[in-house]
Amino acid sequence: MTVSTESELDWVLVLAPFRRDADYIAALLQEEQIEVMASELDSELVKHLDRSPGMIVITHEALNPTVFAQIGAHLAGQPDWSEVPIIVLLERAAPLARIRGQLEGSWPGARVLFYTRPITPLELVNGIQSNLLVRLRQREVRDSIEREKELRLELNHRVKNILASVQSIFQMTKRGAATVEDLASDFSGRLKALSNVHAAVFEAGGEEVRLSDVVELTVSPYNGEGVTRIEVTGADMVVSRDAGTTIALCLHELITNAIKYGALSRPEGHVALVWAIAADGPREFSLSWTEIGGPPVREPTRQGYGTRYVRAALGSLFGNVPDIVFAPDGFRCSVRGPVERISAS
Repeated sequence: MTVSTESELDWVLVLAPFRRDADYIAALLQEEQIEVMASELDSELVKHLDRSPGMIVITHEALNPTVFAQIGAHLAGQPDWSEVPIIVLLERAAPLARIRGQLEGSWPGARVLFYTRPITPLELVNGIQSNLLVRLRQREVRDSIEREKELRLELNHRVKNILASVQSIFQMTKRGAATVEDLASDFSGRLKALSNVHAAVFEAGGEEVRLSDVVELTVSPYNGEGVTRIEVTGADMVVSRDAGTTIALCLHELITNAIKYGALSRPEGHVALVWAIAADGPREFSLSWTEIGGPPVREPTRQGYGTRYVRAALGSLFGNVPDIVFAPDGFRCSVRGPVERISAS
């Protein structure tokens, strides 16, 4: 027979061949909304054990070599976290010492509890419920271990990605540095930009981050004391961690270039940073960087690290090569692409 009700507790397998004991136990547990399944002592037992009962209740009459072997094989195949409680209901005259020895030999290390009949309904139900709660705690420990494993794997993956990014940044910075001082300064700045984005993502608590937070962390060191050198305009939106990291690093390169050679190298110079999502047609994201009030711009004879990185990184992120213009009245950089390429979903 089977009694199926909704409960957070596990289900109970009953082995009780005589005197309608199985019906009696099932009726008691049904009142407590605990699922019960009674099994015959034959091949049906193996089938029920394969369904992984939360605990087993077995009467003295059901103890025979076949049952010993079948339950023993089931217990031996349990994962490390699992310890299936087994309640054995004995007759008062049963040879407890001999039965205990048989069970210890057949089910080594098993969680076995003995109750002597006659037993009050309250005592039996309390014993079963207490052990089902133990089983519930075991599953909670299992889930906690699984979550820890997943977190360890995710942490390992992220650390590898961060180290790969740091190595790439260092190699490209080294190729473009003329002196050790330049290498140290540029590399430190790029690491700071990378750190800012990871901090923003961590505070957001997931795999996505607000683009406005990423931009604010990146440009805030250059705005202050009542002076806005980088004017930011854009709708509030959420982007993926990878997109936020790429955009922040590209902004850092554009800021560094503007400080060295462009609009931010002069007190009256400033930058307009604008992003938007197209109001009609396909959902397209656009980002533009426009320098104003800087010295006359001349296109460099060779492409530096910053320009190479921005071109490659934004091109990869948006699927379109950014438009980089060394206009005499001010450097400009713009890019556009489907919103889906930077979204967190």
